[in-house]
Amino acid sequence: MMWSWCEVLSWKMVTEMEPPCGRSFMQVLCEKYSPENFPYRRGPGAGVHVPAGPQVSPMKDRLNLPSILVLNSCGISHAGEENEIAAFCSHVSELDLSGNHLDSWQEISKIVSNVPQLQFLNLSSNPLYMSVLERKCAGSFSGIRKLVLNNCKVSWETVHTLLMELPNLEELFLCLNDYDTIVCSPVCFRSLRLLHITDNNLQDWSDICKLGMMFPCLHTLILANNNILTIGDSGESLSRLFPNLRSISLHKSGLSSWKDIEKLNTLPKIEEVRLLGIPLVEPYTTEERRKLVVARLPSVSKLNGSVVTEGEREDSERFFLRYYMNFPKEDVPLRYQELVTKYGKLEPLAEVDLRPQNQASVDIHYEEKVQTISVRLDQTVAEFKKQLKTLVQLSTNNMRVYYLDHEAPFGPEELKFSTRALHSYSVRDGCQFYVEPKIK
Repeated sequence: MMWSWCEVLSWKMVTEMEPPCGRSFMQVLCEKYSPENFPYRRGPGAGVHVPAGPQVSPMKDRLNLPSILVLNSCGISHAGEENEIAAFCSHVSELDLSGNHLDSWQEISKIVSNVPQLQFLNLSSNPLYMSVLERKCAGSFSGIRKLVLNNCKVSWETVHTLLMELPNLEELFLCLNDYDTIVCSPVCFRSLRLLHITDNNLQDWSDICKLGMMFPCLHTLILANNNILTIGDSGESLSRLFPNLRSISLHKSGLSSWKDIEKLNTLPKIEEVRLLGIPLVEPYTTEERRKLVVARLPSVSKLNGSVVTEGEREDSERFFLRYYMNFPKEDVPLRYQELVTKYGKLEPLAEVDLRPQNQASVDIHYEEKVQTISVRLDQTVAEFKKQLKTLVQLSTNNMRVYYLDHEAPFGPEELKFSTRALHSYSVRDGCQFYVEPKIK
């Protein structure tokens, strides 16, 4: 028997027993991925799947579900029928539920526990700060590898409970949660490779050390937009806390000392650093900022998102040497002596003015007389003749002017074109001009 879409929707509303407020996960899923809104696509790489198996409802064969579900900002407040979630979502690997009204971990668990292939879950901007997460409930999340909890205001107790039940978690996002401190867990979580904890209120480096204690295998640590004022640890402590860290972002932090930047060299595997928008570099030009940082971080192969080439590194290190060569000894960084050992003491660069010459001292020959004058090279031939008018006592209409360039093979050249600029003749100091009256 064939069902119309209106009949299917009516059946759905009756059988699901929707609570009076909010929308269910299943309701939104059925609406968004109906054939009218999400036509079935065929061919390799289409990414669309219609689940096989026994029908749970007449809607089952009517939905075209991809393995990546995006249900953000849909007003979802609860799960809906769990058996239908299991039937529809057995193949789903990524789920975006950000910006909804989910305020209960129990409701989220009902969804996640019925999505067995789920590896990525985004719960950003759901009001979860009042909900208590029981460990039994957290067990539903065990297969997740990437978890996004931005702007959920979840407590550290909740984060710890989740981490205890997520043995394969590799990436964790905790941005915009108003954290002003880190609460350390007594347990290490060695699976985590990437932590985004940007746009919080962290200031004390001792809190960052707690992250190293909890996540000793971190490869990437994103701390942007936290007002971290200094890197307070010794180099030995940094290398012990972050032995595997390859990338760190301190973008728009409060760092104001070069010593803090130099401490990053003690991270044994560091390759990439982001340092834009910190108070330390504000007094410098764009060129100075990059070169002075590159020269200080010999192990970093990518700075602020741009690859550091071998040529750029050498240029930066030589720039660094010349920049500090006249500083008082007590103000010279330790890196300076290391680079002196590498390159030797460099001479200051010669100052070469590459701007075009705008004045020249030239000889004017007229009636067996020679007079040296200064001429502007940006003026035209007509303006030049006006300058000569008083000197040679000839009107500009009765004047012929020749330019003699001793390096030119064809002898004197007459200045015939009144709008042509003098500099186009390659006039320079010591050049000669000959003035003759026109023959009537």
